[in-house]
Amino acid sequence: MRIGVLTSGGDCPGLNAVIRSVVHRAVVDHGDEVIGFHDGWKGLLECDYRKLDLDAVGGILARGGTILGSSRVQPAHLVGGVERAKGHVADLGLDAIIPIGGEGTLKAAHLLSEAGLPIVGVPKTIDNDIASTDVTFGFDTAVTVATEALDRLKTTAESHQRVLVVEVMGRHTGWIALHSGMAAGAHAVVVPERPFDIDELTARVGARFEDKEARPVILGHVQRGGTPTAYDRVLATRFGWHAVEAAHRGEFGMLTSLRGTDIVMVPLARAVETLKTVPEERYAEAQSVL
Repeated sequence: MRIGVLTSGGDCPGLNAVIRSVVHRAVVDHGDEVIGFHDGWKGLLECDYRKLDLDAVGGILARGGTILGSSRVQPAHLVGGVERAKGHVADLGLDAIIPIGGEGTLKAAHLLSEAGLPIVGVPKTIDNDIASTDVTFGFDTAVTVATEALDRLKTTAESHQRVLVVEVMGRHTGWIALHSGMAAGAHAVVVPERPFDIDELTARVGARFEDKEARPVILGHVQRGGTPTAYDRVLATRFGWHAVEAAHRGEFGMLTSLRGTDIVMVPLARAVETLKTVPEERYAEAQSVL
């Protein structure tokens, strides 16, 4: 087979582990040829790619970011470029395309799959908001980084009797806030899934600190950069391995997914139906131990 791989959307710890896994499984075990498109879907639309062999992926398992680069392509541009993408796939003789990405990437993958392209998706996002998989790689790294930061901030906050309001990533979902807040023993956790009363929150904090000198801290992109945790490396590697196997079975229009401890394939259509949000019972658990 000839397989094309790309990474799209925001960078995420573990992307290089997937790329490495795809190349090793495809080249070593199946005798395939793998090419990598530069800068996500943009690379496919512009036919900008490089050959990926074992030398190209040597030493990248623990590296953050993505050796292929990434970008965000507007949906309108992608819709208008479907025929161009199909032409490039035919010209390059590709038998399968493995896009690695989050919600937006998977919607694009579903669009191109519906148009007839042979696609096997791999989910990634630090936000952990893809409903069709129990966990996405990158999430564990983000939570670990946020928890370490909270631990460090907590000591200085206690030393100066200050309140530190820490903002973590997560976009429309509060998984990182929930897990890092529980792990670090935060006094309160606020998530986008649950409306909150600012006066109630202020009163709660005020009950612990009579003189409430508050400072904001925004962790930002540090949560999704750098070396992935061991858990994320393993999960990303398994996703890449199973994506290649699915391609060889002809299971296109599908997505790798973690269910319990098993990797299974689910339809791309299901992956883009809805976001996985923090349920009320998980938030109640957190509130009871903060």
